[in-house]
Amino acid sequence: MSIPRILVAGLRGGSGKTLISLGLTAAWRRKGMDVAPFKKGPDYIDAAWLSRAAGRPCRNLDLYLMSPRTVTDSFFLAAGDSDVAVIEGNRGLYDGMDSQGSCSTVELAKLLRASVVLAVDCSKSTRTVAAMVLGCQKLDLQAPLGGVILNQVAGPRHESVIREAVERTTGLPVLGAIGRLERQILPERHLGLVPPQEHDRMDRAIDLAREVAEQGLDLDGISDLAHQVVEQDPQQRSTDVAVTHRLGRVRIGLLRDAAFQFYYPENLEALRRQGADLVEISPVVDSAVPPVDALYIGGGFPETLAPALSRNRQFLASLREAAKAGLPIYAECGGAVFLGERLVYKQKSYDMANVLPVVYGFQQRPKGHGYVELETVSENCFYEVGTRIRGHEFHYTYMQPTSADELNFAFRVHRGFGFDGARDGMSYRNVLACYTHIHALGTPDWAPSLVQAAEAYAAGKNSSGGPAMVVGVSAGT
Repeated sequence: MSIPRILVAGLRGGSGKTLISLGLTAAWRRKGMDVAPFKKGPDYIDAAWLSRAAGRPCRNLDLYLMSPRTVTDSFFLAAGDSDVAVIEGNRGLYDGMDSQGSCSTVELAKLLRASVVLAVDCSKSTRTVAAMVLGCQKLDLQAPLGGVILNQVAGPRHESVIREAVERTTGLPVLGAIGRLERQILPERHLGLVPPQEHDRMDRAIDLAREVAEQGLDLDGISDLAHQVVEQDPQQRSTDVAVTHRLGRVRIGLLRDAAFQFYYPENLEALRRQGADLVEISPVVDSAVPPVDALYIGGGFPETLAPALSRNRQFLASLREAAKAGLPIYAECGGAVFLGERLVYKQKSYDMANVLPVVYGFQQRPKGHGYVELETVSENCFYEVGTRIRGHEFHYTYMQPTSADELNFAFRVHRGFGFDGARDGMSYRNVLACYTHIHALGTPDWAPSLVQAAEAYAAGKNSSGGPAMVVGVSAGT
């Protein structure tokens, strides 16, 4: 079986990859094709837009967070029933973790043998565009470059000059040209694009991206390129990736609304595989934490929803009491902020859940941004001491301790920033709050540990008739 696939890459971030990937996905879907979307690298927002355009979950493929085998297994499993796979790259084609470009978009393209179409911002350039494309060809002769899309062209003459220069110099076909748009289809703010959950006209934005693709891209030529793939055998799959569910044994609450929306679908699937029923909860709307055996609080934008979160005092009190009673809570980034005492944003202070003795501030530049490597150095509810964890962070918030007591941290930071450049994973009773996001396919022990903590809590609660601590794994008091 050969899955047609195309990877949309660029020379840098902001070159138009998301617009092109989104438009291409929506245009092919409108033609009746089943499109499997993927995003290279750790990203929630672009993936959310692609999920909306495709009508199916977008998967992340990352060679730092996952092994090559896991990446290929995940790709084939998710794309196996589709007509075509669209993979959006990240940053520039060769940009990776070091000067050799390790874990870069081109390395993913070579691993998956995916045809690459290169999006180039042509602003204030003509023949130099050909030189840049030629450089991408020559830097790695194994790079599967198959075509070029010209973005930000000023008009027909500008397009014609660049098209001729690129095709003569490189031999690659130009598979489309997009002019300068009169209005921004996908608005941006800190952390990147505005998420579709907060966009007031998200379906209209996707329609506009589709119209751009239909008018400016050679859809048939890109489809032909997607079909020029080398046969691969997708039969051997990792059991960590295969989607098989056990009967639910525990209930794990999931804070999920406009404030908390950063969840990899594989993380939720991994919890279900381990026997968890997931219960969605909105801290903006709901009045209390319902009866659950654990909580998973993902990242998001508590700062932009801070007034609504702060006003829901009943929910904040309920969450605080649940944490005091020993409910296992795993929180990432925005979830960790929500567990603090207060959040100061745009010169205003907003009450949060007051589980952790920390006030969070907000600054205009990222405090932590990029890949992370952690070492577990103290006991906690979810990871054994000595465990190494790879993840990623992207946050503008930072902590300001409010207690004279020493804070408990589970992790030593070997790469990244975490809470203070040296530590991450603040712990309290059965709570672990991290700035680091993990991907379940790269951290396979995470889901079993969260479910086991929920089982231990449920067992203790049922045997005693009241709340129970998770015995033997709690750090903190």
